Amino acid sequence: MSEEYQNRISRKKDVYPVSKSFKKYLKRYGREIQLPISYESLTHFEGTMPCYNKKGQDTLWETVFYHHSLTPEIYQSLIRVYSLIKAAGPNQAEDHLHVEKIDFCVFGNSQPFRVKVVNSYNDVYSYLYIKKADASRILGLELEHLLSPYYINYLVDNDTLIEEHIAGVPGDMFIEEFLNHPDFNPIRIAKEFVKFNERCFARLLGDMRSYNFVFDITQDFDDVQFCIRAIDFDQQSYEGRKNFYLPQFFKENRVFVEMVQRHLNAEVIEQYRQEERAQLFKRIKAQRHRLRDLKDSVDQDILAPPAKIKQLTKELAQYFGNEKFLHCHSMAEVLRIQLRELVVTHLYKK
Repeated sequence: MSEEYQNRISRKKDVYPVSKSFKKYLKRYGREIQLPISYESLTHFEGTMPCYNKKGQDTLWETVFYHHSLTPEIYQSLIRVYSLIKAAGPNQAEDHLHVEKIDFCVFGNSQPFRVKVVNSYNDVYSYLYIKKADASRILGLELEHLLSPYYINYLVDNDTLIEEHIAGVPGDMFIEEFLNHPDFNPIRIAKEFVKFNERCFARLLGDMRSYNFVFDITQDFDDVQFCIRAIDFDQQSYEGRKNFYLPQFFKENRVFVEMVQRHLNAEVIEQYRQEERAQLFKRIKAQRHRLRDLKDSVDQDILAPPAKIKQLTKELAQYFGNEKFLHCHSMAEVLRIQLRELVVTHLYKK
């Protein structure tokens, strides 16, 4: 990576190393394996060109190029990574796969590489993301896997994180192109946003602006169902402001908040919140042993600056009227009490 690029990059969040105890957890549950390529090795590109979408708009991604002597080795290693994350190891399919391009995003916390892998027989393609391994980001991926309705596929090797692409319509694109679609029921959209809002707050996933989540749209008999999925986990248990973990407070999501206000009354909103808490409780109960192992593995890890932990514990203590938050010294402790307060205690206190 050239000095020019390094000067252009502006980090919004520190990268926290994955501790030995967290690595042990990841290895136990099949998340950490030896990979044939690292994030660092991909940073040694020699040139770039802007990446535009179908409308000719700049996507803020740039396609990178490597020295011709390195390109075949890099591409073959990436195909092997594809096999590891898709098929749990090398397989014959590698013979008809090829890497079409590698894109790099200059902006954002993770500064990811996006790899497009194409099947030569039918031109069907998939994307992989290669990022710096950050402890709070990996914690966010693991919590999404355990506490959301969705399966998350990722692998870690020392300082390298591989993520499978999460398909869907980005929230900002959904607002612009699909929100007023005549076949889409706005009540279903409002319902899903309420549930997504509750889910993010319960597990302290922050910064869920419209461009950090996607809509999964499914035809179901004579209606269309919607699911909202987070795609960015950089801000898992990191910020100090309570409202940062509630998507309803971001101006980018105002249109969804207005939709909820138009189509749902207070009783229905509370019903949907209760339903989401009930589902979270079932997942916590089903995954209690793995969640305990996860908590133990990151309990002493630094996942956020002390000042942010202090601010968040004060705001949550005031919000819930629970002084137990004030005795927390790590984000893992805050998260444990948060889940118990919002999901377990609050759900069944009456």
